[in-house]
Amino acid sequence: MGPKKSGAAATGGAESKEKKGGTSVKVRHILCEKQSKCLEALEKIKAGMKFDEAARQYSEDKARQGGDLGWMTRGSMVGPFQDAAFALPISTLASPVYTDPPVKTQFGYHIIMVEGKK
Repeated sequence: MGPKKSGAAATGGAESKEKKGGTSVKVRHILCEKQSKCLEALEKIKAGMKFDEAARQYSEDKARQGGDLGWMTRGSMVGPFQDAAFALPISTLASPVYTDPPVKTQFGYHIIMVEGKK
């Protein structure tokens, strides 16, 4: 990896108001214990289902209300989930940018999207 500048530029299209790295993300996710169920949710999203609708239908997490976890700070998430969340660009429910393939943690398989960074 080169200097941080090239890493930040590599994310492409990042908003200028966005801090490099940041300390917290406004995150939504869909959590499934079984990879097959998570992949089914992923297919629904790819077919045009809104992220929050897919979360209500498929997620096995307490954040079933659209998968909204709210603002999460760096250090409060499990490693692979945190790495993926901070690597994602900010996107919207109507046009989500999400983890594909799903991220595996000790909790199961996550499809993650980020709605804000600070």
